[in-house]
Amino acid sequence: MTPAPASADDAIGGFVQHLTTDRGASIYTVRNYSQTLNEFVRWHEEERGQAPAWETLQRDNFRSYLRYLGRHKLSRAATNLRFSALRTFYKFLIRCGLVETSPIKNIALPKPVQRLPKYLTVNQIFALLETPLQPLAPTKEPHLPRRPGRPIEPSACYRDLAMLETIYSCGLRISELCGLRVEDIDFQEELVRVRGKGQKERIVPIGPTALAAIGQYWKKLAVAPARPEPVFLATVEGVRPLGSRIFQSRLKKYLRAAGLDPQLTPHKLRHSYATHLLDAGADLRSLQELLGHAHLVTTQVYTHLTTERLKRAYNAAHPRA
Repeated sequence: MTPAPASADDAIGGFVQHLTTDRGASIYTVRNYSQTLNEFVRWHEEERGQAPAWETLQRDNFRSYLRYLGRHKLSRAATNLRFSALRTFYKFLIRCGLVETSPIKNIALPKPVQRLPKYLTVNQIFALLETPLQPLAPTKEPHLPRRPGRPIEPSACYRDLAMLETIYSCGLRISELCGLRVEDIDFQEELVRVRGKGQKERIVPIGPTALAAIGQYWKKLAVAPARPEPVFLATVEGVRPLGSRIFQSRLKKYLRAAGLDPQLTPHKLRHSYATHLLDAGADLRSLQELLGHAHLVTTQVYTHLTTERLKRAYNAAHPRA
């Protein structure tokens, strides 16, 4: 067990190490929780003139912090995220023997607004998938010179198409997509091993179209990646995986080219995958396993999407609606 920390900084450092080594939390969770705790420390220093002594803090301290967040117009989701981090942190402190109980218990937080996830229609997905290879198509006016700028790298276009096909075929999170390795793909069985949140693994099907796109991409490389190497490389001859931020920026370009909202994130492709499966008759339990959700309630949000679609169809078609 991790020894009891002696100061605010030591406590946060021990907690971050616990998240990384003991819980196998994602880099995003570690980053968000670390930022949240350091933000609380700065608030306490400004408000109380000293760093917090975690073992002496009372419920009123956190109620004051909640009011502070409210005055700064933080969204409900952002506020809940901060208190989720603090709750998890205090569980760690209890395990270390530094505190006996959590002072955050029974603090009433604002209820998050239930927002239905945005998604693309099947036709919009197909339009998006046509865009990565468009720069490689022959120009309709060959006598005109190409616009000045960096030359087009064919392998990057084929890589981006393969990534879009894969994220939609498997319903992956962007971190899961960028973290795929060659050894994770079983081409014969059409299956992919996915490393999800908390280092949990799951096996999901991958369609032949996505597999073919990956194969076409590898043919454009100087050397196809070996088994332990990333599926999607940052450069033609490199071994580094393409980063999630670069993929997000390239996705924006393709969304614009398809006439879609460039603010849509890669996660919306995952939402589209889930919605289209439910529309086609997939059951909720199977979808939960495919998405890697720990709790069914997380998956149930997608039923609202299909229910709303059914309501619209009913209202449009039923003579007594």
